[in-house]
Formats: sequence, C-alpha cells, structure tokens
Amino acid sequence: MKKTAIILLVCVVCAIALLQFLPAVGDAEGKISAPIWPACVLLGVAAMFSVQGVASLDGQRYGERFVSLLTAALFGLWLVYFWQVLVMAFDVPRVILPAPSLIAQSLADNVSKLWGDFAQTVLKSVLIGWTLGCALGFAVAVAIDRLPFLQRGLLPIASLTSAIPLVGVAPIAVMWFGFEWPSKAAVVVLMTFFPMLVSTLAGLKAAGKLELELMHSYAANYWQTMLALRLPAALPFMFGALKVNATLALIGAIVAEYFGSPTRGIGFRISTEAGKMNMPLVWGSIVVAAVTGSLAYALLVQLERRAAFWHPSIRGK
Repeated sequence: MKKTAIILLVCVVCAIALLQFLPAVGDAEGKISAPIWPACVLLGVAAMFSVQGVASLDGQRYGERFVSLLTAALFGLWLVYFWQVLVMAFDVPRVILPAPSLIAQSLADNVSKLWGDFAQTVLKSVLIGWTLGCALGFAVAVAIDRLPFLQRGLLPIASLTSAIPLVGVAPIAVMWFGFEWPSKAAVVVLMTFFPMLVSTLAGLKAAGKLELELMHSYAANYWQTMLALRLPAALPFMFGALKVNATLALIGAIVAEYFGSPTRGIGFRISTEAGKMNMPLVWGSIVVAAVTGSLAYALLVQLERRAAFWHPSIRGK
C-alpha cells in the first residue's frame, strides 16, 4: 500500500508539472518541441504502474468492490488527463475535439440549462417510457405464458417492434403525440417492450423440472407456482432486460428529440449547439447522458444483488 501511494504521489506531481510547463514549451508556430514527448512517455509508463498497483491491492482487506471502483476511477482520470495533454500539445481546435477543461467549464457555466434538459429527457421521457415499456413487456410475457395459444399470435407481432427503425417511428410519434415528452416516451416504450418480453419468457422457463414437480406435489396452482418459484427464477433474466433497456431508453429519447422537441432536452441541446459549433456544450450534454446511463445501470445492479441474492449468478460475484 505504501509503495502504491508513493507511485501515485509521484505521478500526480509529475502530471501537474507537465500541465504547467506544456504551454511554455511550444515554438513560434505553437507546435510542441520534441523534448516534451519523452516526458509524456515516461508519465504514461508511470500511470500504467500506478493503475496496476491499485488493482493489486488486497481485496480482502479493502474490499473487492472498493478496489475495483478505485482502479476504474484512476484509469478514467488518466485517460482524461492524457486527453487534455494531447489536445494542448497538438493544439486541436475546439470544434474538432475540445479539451476536458473546456467541457468542465461549459458544464459549470450551463448548470441550469443542462438541468432543464436532464429533467425533460430523463425524468419525463426516459423514466416514464422505460417504466411503461418494461411493465407492458412483463404483462404480455405472463399472458403468453398463461395462455400458450397467444404465443402464435402475439409473439410474432411483438417481434416486429424490435425491427422498426427508430428514425422512422420517431417522426410519426411526434405527429401523433406532439412535440412534448409524450412522443419521446412512446418511442422509449416501443424500444423497451420487446427485450423485456423475450427475457421474461426465457426466465419463466428457467425453473427446474424437479422444483416444478415439487410444487405440483404440493397441489400449488398456476399463480402460486408463479409467485413462489417461477418469478424468482426469472429475476436475473428480468434484471438483464431492465439494464439493457435503461441504456436503450436513453438513446431512444435523445434520438427522438432530433425530430422535434420543445426548447429543452439533451437531444435538442446536442442538435442545436452542434449547429452553432459550440462543441464544449455538446460534449457536456454527452457527459450528462453518459453519467446518467452509468448511474442507472449501477443502481439496477445493486437492486439485482438485493432482490436475487440467492441466485448462483449473483452469489458468485
């Protein structure tokens, strides 16, 4: 641990020093002189050893999850750092690739605007559409399982929803439901319905034959078997669909906003600011979407650990 801390401290000091001296080592044309590159290479090697040192920490002492999160965070910080260094070194125009410092400044300067976009896209379109789409997919899956003849009629029709192109249905949804969030929520419902349906059907068939025979020997009816055995066995499948749908819903809502939206929304912001060449704010909106999707996925993983803690796929993690 002490060795790793020393490596990290040296890396931080060198990284700060390199950023401080980087603007002063350019020539008259703004190009970085050759001696700076060996410093970057050495710092890259040191960064690699620092990540390796953190990853090798004792998981039993500090916690496997904490070590994993710390390793991922450190690796991400190094990526952002070298992104900043290379953009400054090559003097990349901000319309092509803005530096992380410019993106952070844009985030800080547009907090209220980005919060309005977040509320419009995530709290309304994504959350409502994701909930309705997953609930509808689950209900149809249970209906198909309870009435097998529906499988021949409903399942082929449901599979068509996964083949409908998003860029084709989004303008239609805008014409039907207007420019506000209901049209985007409708697109999200369409995107999240089929994955939940298929995953739930697969999960309901995952219960073991011996367990089903045991429930039959107890004279359990369909719904008692469903609640006591089949639904718990289907939880890992359903949570897999929920996690996939969380990212699909966010993508669907953002793309749908390209085809008509009020004066707010993450997709609207990306589209309009890109037209103005305000790329730091465009990247800021992308950061908001990426962080939102990652947090939603992490939250669902934690819920899965608590709801299906008994399942072998969860116990082994």
